Amino acid sequence: MKPTLLVLAAGLGSRYGGLKQMDGVGPNGEIIMDYSIHDAIRAGFGKVVFVIRRSFADEFKQRINSSHFDGRIEVEYVYQELDKLPEGFTVPEGREKPWGTNHAILMAKEVIHEPFAIINADDFYGRDAFAVMAKHLQTLDGTRGKYCMVGYRLENTLSENGTVSRGVCETDAQGLLVGMTERTSIGRTDNGIEYKDADGTLHPLDADTTVSMNLFGFTPDYFAESEKLFVEFLKEHGQELKSEYYIPFAVNTFIHSGYATMTVLKTSAQWFGVTYKEDRPSVVERLKRLHEAGVY
Repeated sequence: MKPTLLVLAAGLGSRYGGLKQMDGVGPNGEIIMDYSIHDAIRAGFGKVVFVIRRSFADEFKQRINSSHFDGRIEVEYVYQELDKLPEGFTVPEGREKPWGTNHAILMAKEVIHEPFAIINADDFYGRDAFAVMAKHLQTLDGTRGKYCMVGYRLENTLSENGTVSRGVCETDAQGLLVGMTERTSIGRTDNGIEYKDADGTLHPLDADTTVSMNLFGFTPDYFAESEKLFVEFLKEHGQELKSEYYIPFAVNTFIHSGYATMTVLKTSAQWFGVTYKEDRPSVVERLKRLHEAGVY
C-alpha cells in the first residue's frame, strides 16, 4: 500500500494575509508546497491530504486544481476548526488561537488508513527527504507504534538573517529517538552555533546536531492514541486561551510511556524556508539552481 502525505496548511491564510499572496518563489511562480507534492509523487506517495480552514477552502482548492500535479495523485481535504473537539469539550470564551499541530493531524483520522507522513505546507524539505521517508513507511504497513521522522543536520536548517527555533533530538545507539527538546534563539555566533536559554545564557550546539523540521511518519494507530492524549491535554489546558497541542509533546509522551518507538532517518537534503522576509532572495536563488541542475 502506498503511503499518504498529510500537509498541514490550516495556518496559511493568517501567515500570508490571504492565499492570493502565497509567495511564488520558483522560476515559474511555483510555491514551496508545489515542490513538496512533486517530490512526494516521485517518491511513491499515493495520496495527499490537505488540512485547511473552511474560510479559505475555495481559494485553496482552486490553487491546487490549477497546479501541475493535479490528476497525478489522489487529493483530499479536511478542515481544522476551533470547535472540532472530543465529546464533552467546548471552546473557551475568547479563544481564537488554533489548537496546534497535533490537533491538525487529528482532523485526518477519517480519511487516512495507511502509514502516512506529515509536513508543513510552507517548508522546503528536499527530494531525498521524501524518498527516505516513503521507503521507510512502506515497511510499516500493518504495524503499530513504529513511528519515524527525518532528522536534519542543524547546520542545514539555519537562517542567515536571524535566530530560529528547532526541536533538538537525542537518539540512542540504534538510531531511535530518546527525546526531543525545543530550543529557541538558535543562531551563528563568533563561537559557532549557539542557542539562548530562558535566562539569556548562550549554550553551544554542534553543527551535526540532529533536529526535527516536522517531517514525521506515523502508522494509523497514531490517531486513536493521540486523541486519547488530547482529551488529557484538554482536561489540563483546555480553558487556556493560547495552549497548543504540539506533535513533539505527543511523540515524547508515547516514547517515554513505552508505547511507541521513533526511528530517526538521515537525509542529505537541505531544509529551507522563508523564516524572515530577508530569506526570500536566498530561497529564490536556491530553487533557481535546482531547476538549472535538472532536479526540477
